[in-house]
Amino acid sequence: MVGVTSDVPHPELAAKIRADVPRSARIWNYWMGGKDNYPVDREAGDAWIKVHPEIVPMARQSRQFLIRVVRYLAGEAGIRQFLDIGTGLPTMQNTHEVAQSVAPESRVVYVDNDPSVLAHARALLTNTTPEGVTTYVHADVHDPDQIIADAHNVLNFSEPIAVMFMGIMGHVSDYEEARSIVRRIMATVPPGSYLALKDGTKTSQAIDEAETSYAQTGAIPYAFRSPEQIGGFFEGLELVEPGLSTISLWRPDPTEVGTVKPTDSHGAVGRKV
Repeated sequence: MVGVTSDVPHPELAAKIRADVPRSARIWNYWMGGKDNYPVDREAGDAWIKVHPEIVPMARQSRQFLIRVVRYLAGEAGIRQFLDIGTGLPTMQNTHEVAQSVAPESRVVYVDNDPSVLAHARALLTNTTPEGVTTYVHADVHDPDQIIADAHNVLNFSEPIAVMFMGIMGHVSDYEEARSIVRRIMATVPPGSYLALKDGTKTSQAIDEAETSYAQTGAIPYAFRSPEQIGGFFEGLELVEPGLSTISLWRPDPTEVGTVKPTDSHGAVGRKV
């Protein structure tokens, strides 16, 4: 059994964690109602909330979207390998927990470059089943070749893989570069693999203002895109019903029907044929 089991952050890793610089993973944790953040992260998060308070329910609905997507992929789609790029801090129902609850043999590789995330990954992202595999790759989304090389150590690239970009591509400011990253990774996985991607979308002037206020706090800028641009990441793939939609309306659970509302975030799941 392979897994990430150390519960003590490496000294070199701990030294890289900056409590005086806001980090997106910790800001997202704050929006999710978590406690793994610092005052500087809350300041940056509040700067966005002040202009665009909808970011908080969007963050929480993003996690529900991930849960539904992974449940579909491990269940109906029969996927047993997951490459989750831009992991963020562990929270409720992480990818490996959902996948391994459906298919205990699921293999999950998490990818992030934030030392805070790695410290928590070592402690919390552990197998939930004896036959499962859960591990972590320290790599940057801007370096797909490194991600692919490291993932090869755990995943079998001759079998279908679900590649996940959940709220990460806004860190790649150039849209064509962002599309290139997705294409390069999807080119390495076999037919029958899936792309699951969601990101914030520009639906109001308030979002432009929120992006500006957020960047002024010292946080790494994050670019929301149009729904059409989000759809562009799926070029050449066969979209799973209902196709591209706001994340709250992508296959909502029966208990959610009648209560969910569209959010400033779009996503989809596409199959490589």
